[in-house]
Amino acid sequence: MAFDDKVDNKAEEIGGKVKEGVGKATDDKSLEAEGKADQGGSKLKQAGENIKDAFKS
Repeated sequence: MAFDDKVDNKAEEIGGKVKEGVGKATDDKSLEAEGKADQGGSKLKQAGENIKDAFKS
């Protein structure tokens, strides 16, 4: 996985955590769910990149 992909995925994960936290703090269930979805998508991308890396070796 390229370094910039790792950074992008981590930034997306952190952004999701922020959205989730703001959603919880403001009792905005939609924003909270969107944050959780962003985190899940980021983790899925990271897993896919790790699989690609495993086959490159």
